[in-house]
Amino acid sequence: LSGNTINSFLTANPDSYRNLIGKGLRCLLNVPHTSGEEVYRNANHSLGRFFSQFSQPLGEKIPSLLISSVGHLPCHFPAWNIQINRSFHTSPSLQAAPVPLFWIIVKPAQKLFAIILGRSIRNWWKALPPNKRELFKESARKNKWKILLGVSSLGVVFVMFYFTHLEETPITGRARLLVFGKEHFRELAQMEYDMWMEQFKSQMLPETDARYQVVERVVGHLSESNKDIPQVSALKWVIHVVDEPGVNAFVLPNGQVFVFTGLLDAVSDIHQLSFILGHEIAHAVLEHAVKKASLVHFLDFLSLIFLTMIWAICPRDSLAVVGQWIQSKLQEFMFDRPYSRTLEAEADKVGLQFAAKACVDVRASSVFWQQMELAETIQGQPKLPEWLSTHPSHENRAEHLDRLIPEALKIRESCNCPSLSGPDPRLIFRLNMQHLLESSKGRGPPNSTKQDPSKPKLDFPHT
Repeated sequence: LSGNTINSFLTANPDSYRNLIGKGLRCLLNVPHTSGEEVYRNANHSLGRFFSQFSQPLGEKIPSLLISSVGHLPCHFPAWNIQINRSFHTSPSLQAAPVPLFWIIVKPAQKLFAIILGRSIRNWWKALPPNKRELFKESARKNKWKILLGVSSLGVVFVMFYFTHLEETPITGRARLLVFGKEHFRELAQMEYDMWMEQFKSQMLPETDARYQVVERVVGHLSESNKDIPQVSALKWVIHVVDEPGVNAFVLPNGQVFVFTGLLDAVSDIHQLSFILGHEIAHAVLEHAVKKASLVHFLDFLSLIFLTMIWAICPRDSLAVVGQWIQSKLQEFMFDRPYSRTLEAEADKVGLQFAAKACVDVRASSVFWQQMELAETIQGQPKLPEWLSTHPSHENRAEHLDRLIPEALKIRESCNCPSLSGPDPRLIFRLNMQHLLESSKGRGPPNSTKQDPSKPKLDFPHT
């Protein structure tokens, strides 16, 4: 997307948009079922040159997004001029792990049953006379092989259940665990959609708003360029732009797209926005909601055994509560959150492929996360270790995308997209970073006392 074509594409001109589609910029390419390791092995392709940015932030009175001239560095990055209230998470917590409606009742009941059972075993053991305790221990020693066989049989049942509920993930071909039927999630997706619409009903932008039209055209172009993928063409993508300062976007499993205006202010160009929305579409296409809920439910069921043992072994209820908390945190940080980060990385990979087939400058994807990293650093937001988060860190995310970009450029080239021209946006970012550091060194102490350190003024003059 370059030159006057991209300007027409973003100025709400339907004739120009039809011409864009008709000129072969849409690529219906079947993405091969390749593993992440194969993508990394192929990540040795030379990068092209191109850079584009918004001439000014998106707004209702700005009907178009202009491409900057190649000969100038951008004056500023919009992401550095906004106040970020929280880290950017591309999926809200509810959407990341929706559960069937019955689980809301069954899950607490299962834990309560395990606690009561374990506590009853402990009280029964305490009430036994010493001689009966010894008889019981002796009987357990004599039948240790029977007990071991029973425990092993239970383990075999869980393993068989796991492997009999594995299915192939669309596009990537990876094996995934599916415990619940997809029809349950269609119903839940509608319930969740009604909840979000009720929450944001007074903040929805009209279809005549320029920001809404930009998102609509980007999503439409991504879906049209990837309609050869059955999971993309099967969903009806409905756009909702919410007037909310949070830097966020998410797509429900039924194709309902929610984009916050804070995200539109944070992206620097149409290519970054296209990648972010491609990432969100990938979440829905890959059915990550079903995968996450299935794994969590499977692990919770296994944890009931350990929960029963904790309440049976601990001599007091207070110690059992502490043991239960430790067990839940170990499950969360050893399984739940790492799996969420894996799903985010998979959505980045597939979303980058979607963007490449739409002739987007995929090199801008890693720049977005570098901008987010810089914005949070400037605003003094604390950096938590990645293992504490459900999402990869901005820095690691940018590095992961940099490894995937060469393969995405090959996909883009195979789609007969216009060649990229101009400097690499990643180079532009590094040059601006270098200029920022040099400028900050020349500032004297008096200037630093005249402004709020939490909202630093960033000047990026043309070079």
